Amino acid sequence: MDRLTFVKYFVGTALIGIPLFGTVACASSEDDDDMNNASKNCLANGTNSSIASNHGHSLQVSKSDINAGVEKQYSIKGSSSHTHTVTVSASNFTTLKSNQQIKVNSTSDDSHSHSVTISCA
Repeated sequence: MDRLTFVKYFVGTALIGIPLFGTVACASSEDDDDMNNASKNCLANGTNSSIASNHGHSLQVSKSDINAGVEKQYSIKGSSSHTHTVTVSASNFTTLKSNQQIKVNSTSDDSHSHSVTISCA
């Protein structure tokens, strides 16, 4: 194989192979995410919470609270030196019952607030 044939072969393979690899990689990732989301169930497994700009705050939303579906306020003080509260509405609980995540904002205390994401475990 001469140099020109090699370069044409290499460039042709790269032009076809790289986009094809990206498509296959993305498809696998989406399928994996769908499988992971399908197994998440708030009523069976409870929740996980993520608090933006966190410095010791924590939140646990129980399965019984989700099942009750009644608006509730939670303290997210955790190990922080100050407290914030978040309100999870009845509508938010309905969303969690359907295994979808929600985002709520905390109260503004100590001159700041936090965005809180609650998702199914």
